[in-house]
Amino acid sequence: MPKTEISAVRQFLNSRGNSAIADRVFHFLMVLCALSIFGIVILILSELMLRSSEAWHQFGFRFFSQTPAHDRYTGLPTYWDPVNGSFSALPFVFGTLVSSLLSLVISVPLAVGLAIFLTEMCPRFLRGPLAFITELLAAIPSIIYGLWAVFVLVPLLREHVNPMLVKYFGWTGFFKPDNPTGLGYVAAAVILAIMILPIISSLTREVMTAVPHSQREAVLALGATRWEMIRMGVLRNARIGIVGAVILGLGRALGETMAVTMVIGNTAEISRSLLANGSSMSSVIANEFAEAVSDLHRSSLIEIGLALFVVTIIVNAFARLLVWMVTRGAPARVH
Repeated sequence: MPKTEISAVRQFLNSRGNSAIADRVFHFLMVLCALSIFGIVILILSELMLRSSEAWHQFGFRFFSQTPAHDRYTGLPTYWDPVNGSFSALPFVFGTLVSSLLSLVISVPLAVGLAIFLTEMCPRFLRGPLAFITELLAAIPSIIYGLWAVFVLVPLLREHVNPMLVKYFGWTGFFKPDNPTGLGYVAAAVILAIMILPIISSLTREVMTAVPHSQREAVLALGATRWEMIRMGVLRNARIGIVGAVILGLGRALGETMAVTMVIGNTAEISRSLLANGSSMSSVIANEFAEAVSDLHRSSLIEIGLALFVVTIIVNAFARLLVWMVTRGAPARVH
């Protein structure tokens, strides 16, 4: 550093006076910013617990497992009856799990394959644009996905895909031709798969990049092919982080609202057929909260939100832990 700059810095430090108070204030503000995150989470959790107390006292744990009641007029079983004050979250938990897990079955192979191509096989000129387009999918609002699903995906499933599933796999009992609308678990799973694909792919790329380049060279030096190098040298070392990426995608799928609401059918029923209408925990809140007919009805919806909040936090925390176990201390890879 030139002497003129050294003297200027020394002059500034001498002229500022005692900065101990400023340092303490700055430290206090930074600590306050960090603690505010915990405060926000605690406030949300406490508010959800307070507002759902009526449903909790009324049903307890039976709220998530009780069998359906029978409608007094039709005699048909019903899980969710706001008029008669009978509430069970079981069909919404079922719909959330089915649509989310089915979306993982669709998206994980595509996401991992895309990450392998971008990390190990993609030409340099194509890597940047393809990675940008993949990450752009994560920035599209869910309502846009929902509109696209209503006007493009659902007609495609109704006219082409669902009849083929019924024809070739109807004998399993999971694909019954009892829903001609095209809405249902499959439609929700496909749109969720598209939405979580960039998340899983980006994190899989990150953990694969964290694998040392020397690991690849060592496997190739032993005479392995490129696929064997990827399988044994990269995927085997990154498997924990890939699992974490998949679980993080699952956390996104569990909490998705608008796109699922528009295509799942919104019926409080449990069906073995994946082509049947259903409902999810987030979709029932979006559909009914503004028009809740009683305090118990509103409290039941908030209790569903509380369960979804807790499950999402646990799933995301576990996924982040798995990703961190792979990527900690890993040097950045330069292409």
